[in-house]
Amino acid sequence: MRYSKLFFHPISVFIFSIVALATSLTLYIYWYFEVSAGLESVIRKFNLDATQFLEFQTWVVVLILSILVGIILLGIFIIFVYNQKTYQLYRLQHNFINNFTHELKTPVTSLKLFLETLSKHSLSREEQLKYIRYMLNDIHRLSDTINQILNLARIESKSFGGEFVLTDVVSIVEQFYKHNNHLFQNCEITIRNPSDNSFFYIVDQSLFEMLLMNLTTNAIKYNTSPVPSLEISFARHKNKLQIRFADNGIGLKKSEIKKVFKKFYQIGRSDDRSAMGSGLGLHLVQNIARLHKGKVVAESKGKEQGTVFTLILPQPEKAPPETRTLQ
Repeated sequence: MRYSKLFFHPISVFIFSIVALATSLTLYIYWYFEVSAGLESVIRKFNLDATQFLEFQTWVVVLILSILVGIILLGIFIIFVYNQKTYQLYRLQHNFINNFTHELKTPVTSLKLFLETLSKHSLSREEQLKYIRYMLNDIHRLSDTINQILNLARIESKSFGGEFVLTDVVSIVEQFYKHNNHLFQNCEITIRNPSDNSFFYIVDQSLFEMLLMNLTTNAIKYNTSPVPSLEISFARHKNKLQIRFADNGIGLKKSEIKKVFKKFYQIGRSDDRSAMGSGLGLHLVQNIARLHKGKVVAESKGKEQGTVFTLILPQPEKAPPETRTLQ
């Protein structure tokens, strides 16, 4: 069974096809010249007119056949690459379904357990409130996972009807963490603006807050420090606005720096499978950045050295805030 799978593997089939086609072409050319040599000897022996048997177009025919075979080989190669990409996408989707199911099943199981505990046992008010808080956390987790899927689908289908408004990005960031402080109580979040300037840019506030939420939860989730920390700083560099999100998390390998923005890509933690997530957070972040004509880049010094995600936006506006549509 093992050898049969190896034999019918797409790579094996591709290699065998190439070898078979190349061998066929070689044998055909060899046979052609053998026949031509035989005809030449017959022509000389019987003193026949060579133009009746061998014409100048011989090499033209061989050249055309070689080009056609080359086109066939190129077609096979393209089909092979397409097949491999399709297989890779299938594998990523399969992993996503498994992890997404886990992301849904875990809080649902937890909710069921807490509800059964509340229904079967007489608990004090303090214990009831404790279980209610647990259940609210699970509901929040479920809601976040579902919203990520829905928002990504809307963004990728270009059906996200947002309103882009010229506003101070620093103010948006400060207000976001002020209003959501209860979600990040166990994390030290520092906002730095050395120039003390306002940076006006045309943004959709709901999308921008979604980007902030994903980067912050990512910094907390992939972190083994006793107290996760996130430092957010603003700077203008070469007429571009750079917003840096530096955490003290588990860091990234060099091979993972570009992969983390791919759809379904996950960096798992061996000690906590639930921390793997759906593999959509950073992909969603990059899509939101592109909608704002910017991009997000990652950098890390290695394992347990933390990660820095930098949102790079075109030159910020200097005008006072006013409603304006992003072109």
